[in-house]
Amino acid sequence: MREDKKRPVRRQVSIPPAVIVVAIVVAAGLAGLWYLDRLSKQPPPAPPPLTGEARDYVRHGYLPITDVNMQAHESYLKQQVVEITGKIGNTGGRPIQLVEINCVFRDAYGQVVLRQRVAILGKTMGGLAPNEMKPFRLAFDSIPEDWNQALPDLVIARIDFS
Repeated sequence: MREDKKRPVRRQVSIPPAVIVVAIVVAAGLAGLWYLDRLSKQPPPAPPPLTGEARDYVRHGYLPITDVNMQAHESYLKQQVVEITGKIGNTGGRPIQLVEINCVFRDAYGQVVLRQRVAILGKTMGGLAPNEMKPFRLAFDSIPEDWNQALPDLVIARIDFS
């Protein structure tokens, strides 16, 4: 005799396509946020160092920075703005396209409270031909309160020759 066993009926579970699409979009969004978060936490690349050729140019005194003055005033937003003005000259024989300097602000104990790299010659200011002198102006509005109010150290950090 043959026994008829009833087989349990299997139901196929189906996931709606909309749920799959939403899951993929959410997973891609989370992966993108994770990637951008990791990217934002990486320090910016270090600026290029002063080349040996540029170091020699500075060492021989071909880029004098003169007539440096500093004054502070209040901006329209009631912030203290410190302006440093001066002149940079090129007494060497090579035309210069870009000059960047490090402005090093210190506290009363001589500890560095702010180091900011700024261009005093560049694309917007134009280059510097041999035997030429140009004025520069630097404005700082975010110097820490414990700054000693003295003129910062101005150190040439980069030179690009034309």
